[in-house]
Amino acid sequence: MTASIPRPGKIIAIHLSYASRAEQRGRRPEHPSYFFKPASSVAASGGTVERPDGTELLAFEGEIAVVMGTAARRVSIADAWSHVAAVTASNDLGLYDLRANDKGSNVRSKGGDGYTPLGPELIDARSVDPGALRVRTWVNGELRQDDTTAGMIFSLPQLIADLSQHFTLEPGDVILTGTPAGSSVIVPGDVVEVEVDAPSAPGAPTSGRLVTTVTQGETPFDATLGSLPAVDDLQRSEAWGTPASDDVSSRSARSTTGSESRSSSEERSDETKRPSLSPALRAKLLEAPTAGLSAQLRKRGHHSCFIDGVAANAPGVKIVGTAKTLRFVPFREDLFASRGGGYNAQKRAFDAVESGEVIVIEARGDSSSGTLGDILALRARARGAAGVVTDGGVRDFDAVAGILPVFSQGAHPSVLGRRHVPWEVDVTIACGGATVQPGDIIVGDSDGVIVIPPSLAEEVADAALAQETEDAWIAEKVAEGHPVDGLFPLNAEWRAIYDAESRSKDAESRSKGDSSRSLSEHSATKGAEL
Repeated sequence: MTASIPRPGKIIAIHLSYASRAEQRGRRPEHPSYFFKPASSVAASGGTVERPDGTELLAFEGEIAVVMGTAARRVSIADAWSHVAAVTASNDLGLYDLRANDKGSNVRSKGGDGYTPLGPELIDARSVDPGALRVRTWVNGELRQDDTTAGMIFSLPQLIADLSQHFTLEPGDVILTGTPAGSSVIVPGDVVEVEVDAPSAPGAPTSGRLVTTVTQGETPFDATLGSLPAVDDLQRSEAWGTPASDDVSSRSARSTTGSESRSSSEERSDETKRPSLSPALRAKLLEAPTAGLSAQLRKRGHHSCFIDGVAANAPGVKIVGTAKTLRFVPFREDLFASRGGGYNAQKRAFDAVESGEVIVIEARGDSSSGTLGDILALRARARGAAGVVTDGGVRDFDAVAGILPVFSQGAHPSVLGRRHVPWEVDVTIACGGATVQPGDIIVGDSDGVIVIPPSLAEEVADAALAQETEDAWIAEKVAEGHPVDGLFPLNAEWRAIYDAESRSKDAESRSKGDSSRSLSEHSATKGAEL
């Protein structure tokens, strides 16, 4: 049946209707609730939808669209389906950046031009069982949604009958019947396809794939006219599709993996205790090489400070910052299905990293999959991150190298789901054979990356810089022709010479400082006399 959908008089959409979506949102409605969409939001298959300038949370929602054939007013559930002409595919697009402003009406968040693609083909309602329809959604060829009307909380005839007791459903009106679990954020360049079919019906009729491509808008909203887009953790979580049991603060899954026995409240209290990295200490650590810092750590009994197997993505790169940790566990199909999509731990880490922090990723030394790419690198840079350290691979390696410092096991083109499930953030992890806790100090340069306990950082930095000064003096002596024996390291004789020269330089510096102060005081006195 070829699609020929006239401009609908009304578009009515359902908030929550699938059990899978309700479970994801953590709330199951007792009764259906609705909102209207403008007819100007209708678009055909093969079109585009714009993500407005200054927004980030445009989400797809594959749905079954019911097209009314005859007027329905106060009809029964038993009679409701006889008033339907056809069903087809729809994409109930929504912009979460504007959702809070509309308090549930969704006027701006779901009313944009092109936000209701329909088609491409109509399925004759007389040929199908309304309880045996299927809706599927693909993004860039990857299946994201797959559910049937058997999984709905409210049947299609019930929705029609309920609406008809409030107002007349007229021929051509469209009812968007809700989306199952799997809805998530899409970005410019993504291609979304939605298909509705009836696999068990004779001939397995289908709507065909409704295709929409996302583009980037260039016109910003005018603050003098109305409220501007805004997002918070709740909007991000719901837009990306994070399950309610896997929200930002949840750590309950740890008990299933046996990774740690501490409670969530104990972990959060650890976060509040993170030491800050002062500008003065940061400057010292930027000046001190990792070789010198690690030598000082070993002198103090810390031999497991190295993150092994990682190298910088560009020559001359150095990072200094406090650790924000992210843990991946080995890939498993059921775990990735529940924890890999939506606003997962990986996205939360990159969205929450603070200025001066280093994201440290536990990937178990598995370099056969990417653990970040250019989009997440851009997000980290925008947040002010000092860099990323991962004992896994990096996708979009050359692009990432131009965005921010990353130490990794090298390039790999695959996506996250090949080897890993993003599991949790801000916990103690193992990266490259080293234990890393949130707030540990990370220093990396061309020699590698080390982990410094915060309580030792100042002492180790001062000692490493002092050693650098000593090593520079030794290098001068070797350049003058002295043999290294007894000089490197300093024996008692050379130590006495070095100490004497150091004292002489210190005295000279103090003398120059006193002279400068005297001259300043003299000038001030002369100025006062004048």
